Amino acid sequence: MATHPTSDQLLVVIDPVARRTDGESVRIAKDVLSGGATTKVCLPDGPEEFARALVRRGSRRPVVVGDDRALLRAVSVLHRQRELAECVLSVVPVGGVTSLAHSLGVPAGAVAAARAVLDGAERRLDLLVDDSDGVVLGALRIPPVSPREAPVGATAVSAGAVGHPWLRTCQSLVRTLVTRPPRATAVAGPGASRLRVEVDGEMVVDLDQPVEAVSVTPGDSGRAEVEVRPLSGPGAEASPLLAQGRTVTVSGADFRYRADAVVSGPVRTRTWRVVEGAWGLTVPVSAG
Repeated sequence: MATHPTSDQLLVVIDPVARRTDGESVRIAKDVLSGGATTKVCLPDGPEEFARALVRRGSRRPVVVGDDRALLRAVSVLHRQRELAECVLSVVPVGGVTSLAHSLGVPAGAVAAARAVLDGAERRLDLLVDDSDGVVLGALRIPPVSPREAPVGATAVSAGAVGHPWLRTCQSLVRTLVTRPPRATAVAGPGASRLRVEVDGEMVVDLDQPVEAVSVTPGDSGRAEVEVRPLSGPGAEASPLLAQGRTVTVSGADFRYRADAVVSGPVRTRTWRVVEGAWGLTVPVSAG
C-alpha cells in the first residue's frame, strides 16, 4: 500500500549525463523542487561522487535527476549500504533512456515528475538480487538485447504497470510449469544457447534443449516471472515455457545477460532471488 514520504528535506542528486544532455529539464526540475521543499543540490562528476552523496544524505530524502542508469546506480548504492529498505527514493527522469522509470509509474516530463516527488506517495516494489549482490529493477534477458531490440525495464509490477505481452497471459499462473516440448527436436544454430534454467529448484529447461532467449522480471507478491523460449525450427515447439518462483538459477556455457540498462558477464552460473517489497519509489498518488 502506498504511503506518503515523511521527509520534506530533499537531497537532489543531478546525474552528469542529465546535465549534459538536457540542461533545460534539469533547471525546470530544480525550480519545481526548490519551490516546494527545502533542497540541497549535489552535482557529482562521476559514479564515486554520486555514491558518496547518497551515503552522506543524512535525514534528507534522495531525489535522482537522471536516466535509468542513474536510477539503477542509486538503488545499487543503497542496496550495498543495506539502507534500501528504509529509504524512499524519488526520480525525475532526464537524459538518455528513461523507459524503466516510466514503467515503474514515474510520469514523463520534468514538471510532472518533480511534482510527484513533492506530492506523491511511496510504492513498495520487488527487487531481483543476484549472488554477486547485483540488483535488477525491471527485467533481465539472456542473451542480452540492445535498447533498439527491447525497451529497458519492460516489466509488470504489483501496482499495474504494463509489461511484456506474454506477462498478461500468465497472471493466474502460480508456480506452475508449462509442459516441456519434446527434446532434441531442433538443431542449435548460431543464435542458440544451451542453458539449464531452474525455478525454485525445479527444472524448466536443461542443456540438451537449445533456447533462443530467457527473460526474468520481478512479478507480484515476491515471485519472479520467467519465460524460456525454445529454439524455433522444423519440428520444434515454439511456445514459450513459463514459470513463477522466488529463485531463478541459470547455468551452462559462458553467457552474458542484460539486467535493466547494464550488460554483465560472461558467467557460467547465476542465481537471482526475489526480495519482496525491497524498495520504495515515489509515484503520483493516482498511480500508487
